[in-house]
Amino acid sequence: MTKQIALITGASRGLGRSMALHLAKRGVAIIGTYRSVAAEADTLRQEIEALGGQAAMIALDVSNSASFPAFAETVAETLKTRFGRQQFDFLVNNAGHGLYALLTDATEEQFDSLIDTHLRGPVFLTQKLLPLIADGGRILNVSSGFVRVTMAGYGLYAAAKAAIQTLTKFMAVELGARQIRVNTIAPGAIATAAWSATMRTSTLMSPGPSRLAVSASPTTSAARSRPSCPKTWAGRTAPPSTSRAARRSDRRAAPPSGIAVTPRGHHARP
Repeated sequence: MTKQIALITGASRGLGRSMALHLAKRGVAIIGTYRSVAAEADTLRQEIEALGGQAAMIALDVSNSASFPAFAETVAETLKTRFGRQQFDFLVNNAGHGLYALLTDATEEQFDSLIDTHLRGPVFLTQKLLPLIADGGRILNVSSGFVRVTMAGYGLYAAAKAAIQTLTKFMAVELGARQIRVNTIAPGAIATAAWSATMRTSTLMSPGPSRLAVSASPTTSAARSRPSCPKTWAGRTAPPSTSRAARRSDRRAAPPSGIAVTPRGHHARP
């Protein structure tokens, strides 16, 4: 029987892919989701299996909440047939997309897309998956460094991420009775395909002093001239029992049912 299983949305590329490989190397089985490119997801599955791990990939569009009941049923069946389990241990709400749009130019369609993907999706996907998450499990919501750094053109994206970051605190309180810890990680700019696509539409790509990407390193928050690597942040997803950084965070004092604000994000203590 598999000891631990993590479900990671948007696992086929970028930060999600690095998270999946990082956890797989530590013996955690992976259920990953992908939106459209099945070949990328299958490549990840093969890499995990080559490491001696277990993995299953399932298609999911996190902006389409109507698909979540059927997705939850597929996850339940996958747990039973592929892993011999009825529940999984870790949920990482990672899937998303960036957007550069000035307030004067932003459309309602762009706004709806960001909210559907970064707020509505994690909220109602988590709701549908809660019966499948084991007591004592973990939920990680991926936020963004733009919540704490201001740059023109990223206000709508930052607002959506700020909303899920705030909701994380309330999720931690509400799920405390089940000993489920809920955390937020808020990395800066990361060199992924999604980041590159967003930056190509941004005036930040023009030459000169204004070409500045903001990135948070593993130990500090600082303005840097280049994005960080997905691998830099993937280690933050390690289960508390296997991550030295997480164990140090675990030792920090916190209220019985609340959040300890640490250098590693909002750490929920049920």
